[in-house]
Amino acid sequence: MGSKKPSAKDVANIEINGIKGRMLNLPAPKGKKRNILLIYGHHASLERMFGIAENLNSYGSVTIPDLPGFGGMDNFYKIGLSPTIDNFADYLASFIKLKFKNKRFTLISMSYSFLIVTKMLQKYPDIAKQVDLLISSVGFVHHEDFSLPRLQQIVIRLLAEACKYRPMAFIAKHTLFSEFVIENFYKSIGQKHTKMQDAGNPRVRNRRIKAEIILWRINDMQTRMKTMSDAFKANLLDKRVDLPVYHVYVEDDRFFNNQVVEQHMRMIYSDFIGFKTDIIGHMPSIVATRQDAEPFIPDELKKLLR
Repeated sequence: MGSKKPSAKDVANIEINGIKGRMLNLPAPKGKKRNILLIYGHHASLERMFGIAENLNSYGSVTIPDLPGFGGMDNFYKIGLSPTIDNFADYLASFIKLKFKNKRFTLISMSYSFLIVTKMLQKYPDIAKQVDLLISSVGFVHHEDFSLPRLQQIVIRLLAEACKYRPMAFIAKHTLFSEFVIENFYKSIGQKHTKMQDAGNPRVRNRRIKAEIILWRINDMQTRMKTMSDAFKANLLDKRVDLPVYHVYVEDDRFFNNQVVEQHMRMIYSDFIGFKTDIIGHMPSIVATRQDAEPFIPDELKKLLR
């Protein structure tokens, strides 16, 4: 089955503090009153999230905003700001105040964006009071949550530090992360990469590689590198949030140590409830349909959302 994309009526243009982007909005089905705000991670777009949004739409309205520098949105540098966790938290708070005003809503955050969400809830306790359910999908709150091999971490950190400046980000985009290099990397590594392990035939594998190329190219490279650099220094343990967190984790997550993530989240949030999902690795490249999105929402979480 091919990927289904959001229709024009599902996507609206947004502008916050002079930064232009897009927002996906799916109205609630008849009889459903839950408002769901989904914040995507480092390597995503509205199109990539659409299958998950459709699945969540069974439980209420679903809103997904672009983040500055991600999904094709303008970046913070355009208005003289740096893409720090603090600035993303302020941007998200502004979006919530515009979109939800004083309404209650369910907040679902994926991977890197859970840093942004946590910082926002720490800075804006009034917004925390509007959240009826806080859900982390493979999120983290501290640099020690990473479980990548030490050498791999050093390489990523050095690359991120070098390329968080505009000249190097430009060079990296057109060399290391060019379409040619990305395509040949995935073809050479084959099914050894977790994102390709269950790609049963060349057609499926090629479709995933094309999706990866789009995700690497659509986001602002300087923003990606700066946020990657910040993620490896993150420490949000200084302030409590008066909310329980429902954390969806992957048993063999190639990025995070689940036990350390839990310890750190318990130091911030009033309670921690973990739900295991059967996703391989961390996150797949493509979530083409609402059926593909099923593993993202474990049965225990479906009960809560109902």
